[in-house]
Amino acid sequence: MGSPFMDERPIAIGAQIIRREFQIERVLCDRQDPLLFTDDILVERYRFSRDGILYLNNLLAPYIISQTRRSHALSTTQTVCIALRFFASGTFLYTVGDAENLSKSTVCRAIRKVCVALKYMLRAFVVFPGHLCVQTVKEVFYAIGGFPNVIGALDCTQIRIKAPSGPNEPDYVNRKGFHSIDVQVTCDASYLISNVEAKWPGSVHDSKIFRESHLHRTLEQALCRTRARIEMTFGHLKERFQCLKRLRVAPDRACDIIVACSILHNIAIIRRGRAPEVGVQPDDDLEPVLYKQN
Repeated sequence: MGSPFMDERPIAIGAQIIRREFQIERVLCDRQDPLLFTDDILVERYRFSRDGILYLNNLLAPYIISQTRRSHALSTTQTVCIALRFFASGTFLYTVGDAENLSKSTVCRAIRKVCVALKYMLRAFVVFPGHLCVQTVKEVFYAIGGFPNVIGALDCTQIRIKAPSGPNEPDYVNRKGFHSIDVQVTCDASYLISNVEAKWPGSVHDSKIFRESHLHRTLEQALCRTRARIEMTFGHLKERFQCLKRLRVAPDRACDIIVACSILHNIAIIRRGRAPEVGVQPDDDLEPVLYKQN
């Protein structure tokens, strides 16, 4: 019986069969425009309304725009929304990717882009003692608890992270036994963050001198009413951006994410965005300090 392939080159025909049978056509997933949703859904998912997301997109676009349109590269709006969804939910990267029809690596790159871009805005949105004149800041604080000449409330909070690798791992174990970044934040009376230091391992202790001083005991009542502003600021920050309840990234990336969320927090307040509902916050076992100007 004659072979049907006698007049053809068997190797070439075999290659055609393999290509035809095993070649997988590339399928590009549909990425729905996130701004098509209502403001209620957008705030729930991204913590910003449509106007807020457009504002962030215009602000960050020069820093995050893709250099190519090959393979349907992400738009700047999509990049911003991916990062906001991670900040707001604190879930795993692959979960964000599944929700947005993207791979885990794409989600990771988008979050990193937005974090780096927001760090360029730090000195524009996080200003000490605040965006108002000093006298106005003092008057608002004085109205809270009768504490004079206050221009900021300062406290520290522990942001839980996964255990880092390397010889410095024990440095990140705090007094409560879990790995964290010890973040120092200063705020004004309207919960605007005026200073953020996100670089210290969780084992670093605050000074107890002020806690044991006579001045602290004398002014404790006024201090407690005034310091509530920084505690509420932590509550708003962590409730608005759930990722700050636990970050599953390396310490340097965790610090960048904390700063990025602090900037976004200020942008949301400046734009009068919807405030999150804040419940009772866990005690970080760290005493606050008030900035006072003579």
